[in-house]
Amino acid sequence: MRYTLLMHYPEQTGETLSPEVMEEAQRDFAAYAAALHGAGVLIAAEVLRPSESTTTVSMVGGALQIQVGPFADTKEQLAGTVVVDVDNLDGAIEWASQAPSVKWGAIEIRPGATYTRDGVWTPNE
Repeated sequence: MRYTLLMHYPEQTGETLSPEVMEEAQRDFAAYAAALHGAGVLIAAEVLRPSESTTTVSMVGGALQIQVGPFADTKEQLAGTVVVDVDNLDGAIEWASQAPSVKWGAIEIRPGATYTRDGVWTPNE
């Protein structure tokens, strides 16, 4: 079963974090990705750019609306995602608990409903 780990934490920038903290976080995430890969559960992982680079597209009254910048003004931002394929929710919780960012933010675990495989939508079972 595929689960997406949505990593939410206070947004930081290179100006607000020291180089030492950035290097430590990068090492921690590299080790985490290696552990996921080594266990054979990693499907995909992405670290997102800061929310200021967000563009939101929506339809309002049948007209396309494009908003530059974050849609929500919150202290915590979606900072990255990891997609894992594990047996059950307990397995997803175990991997979420090992993510470095759990130390400074929340990780939302959401099961996928369907995914594409070779261009075909497949139920996530």
